[in-house]
Parts: sequence; structure tokens; C-alpha cells
Amino acid sequence: MKTVLFRKEDIYRGNLILINRDNPIRVEEEIKRNLVPVANSHHLLNREASDKIHQILIKVDLNNEIRPVSCFRSKEEQENLYNQSIRDNGMDFTRKYVARPDTSEHQSGLAIDLGENKPDIDFICPSFPYHGVFNKFRRLAKLNGFIERYKEDKEQITGISKEPWHFRYVGYPHSLIIEEAGLALEEYHDFVRGFDSEENSFLYRDTEYTWSIFYVGLLDDIMYLDIKADYYSISGNNRDGFIITCRK
Repeated sequence: MKTVLFRKEDIYRGNLILINRDNPIRVEEEIKRNLVPVANSHHLLNREASDKIHQILIKVDLNNEIRPVSCFRSKEEQENLYNQSIRDNGMDFTRKYVARPDTSEHQSGLAIDLGENKPDIDFICPSFPYHGVFNKFRRLAKLNGFIERYKEDKEQITGISKEPWHFRYVGYPHSLIIEEAGLALEEYHDFVRGFDSEENSFLYRDTEYTWSIFYVGLLDDIMYLDIKADYYSISGNNRDGFIITCRK
């Protein structure tokens, strides 16, 4: 058993933070310190997410058919993109595909847009079809911590239209659970909130382990909690608490 310290500022850190119109990014300067290049490109991504992307592409993209299009963006870059899209494409298009500054997952370093490697790639809406190497990527992505973030019929929940090219790192086994259940990340957060302790946790079994997942709400600026599992990880939810993942 280990006693773990929870601090209010850590709510805004972690692979599972929820970033959308109601939950803006809070710790951009800290995020910048953990960025590395993706797959020998000039694009930057969170170190852990970048390593996973590199491993996936080595396995599936032997002919370089997949290309990183957009990864980390600073607040200034996101603001410029948002305003440029309004000028070029209009407000209706921009609302569907470009998040306002501070509400974009790209500012977290945990999101990557991928495109079919061909001339004249659309920076905002790159082609990433549902066949061949692209679906091979999707199958490995969910086993390595990535979800296809913005799916069809989830627009009212996410505030963003379907984006087959946008992948978000949330970590394993959350990626597999989310994809298998067909959830938006917002729905997954709400689901996990129903499990409020290690004893009352959501159990997920893969081929090797049983995973125990639960939510802890932060009631004060500092809080302590005893965790029994030998292996665990903690992520803030960017709202009011933490998601604890234990491997048994």
C-alpha cells in the first residue's frame, strides 16, 4: 500500500485531461518542456505519445503512406489558425473543425493530425481514409493508447465534427475501452465518475492483466489517498479530480 498526495494544480495534468469548449488547457508552458519530434519530422508531441506513434508507424507504414500534419500548437498558433480559418472558410466551417484558442487538444501535446502522404495535403482536414494502412494504423493505435477523438454522431457532445485524421493519446487501457465501447472522451469521463474508490472501481480485463479504474474528486487543495495496487498511474481530469488506473 502507498499513500499518494493529490494537489489541486495536478488536476490539469495527465494523459486523460479533458480539453473542450468547457474545459480549457491550463498548463501550456509546462507542456512545452516535455515535447519531442514525431517520427523524424519537425512536428512536436508529448514524449510518451511520440514514442508510441513512432512504434506504430514502424510496424504499419513501410511505404511512408502516412504523414504527420499537425501536432503541438501554441496558443498563438491556434489563435492564428482559428482567425485564418474564419477569413478563408467562414464561421460555420471553423466552428466544425477548428477549436478556439485554449480549447484545442493540440495545445496539450497529446493530439496529432495524420494525413495520407500525397501532394497538397489539406492542413485542417487532411485525408485519412478507412482502408489499407490507415486502418492498420487505427487497429494498433487503440492498443497503444490512442483514440480517434472526434467521431460521427458525437458532434453534440464534443463540439467538433467528425475528424478521421485526429488522434488523441489517453494511454492504455483507456484507449481500448473507449474504442470498444464507442464513447467520446467526454462520455468516458462521465462513466468513470460512477466508480469512486479502489474497492468500487471499473474492472477491465485484457489478455494479461486486470485493470482497476476509478475517479477521485478533490475536496481540498491537498488530499491523501491510500492505494493498494503495486502498479498505478494518475491523471487529472482538467475539471475537479483525478482518474486512477491500477494494474492487478
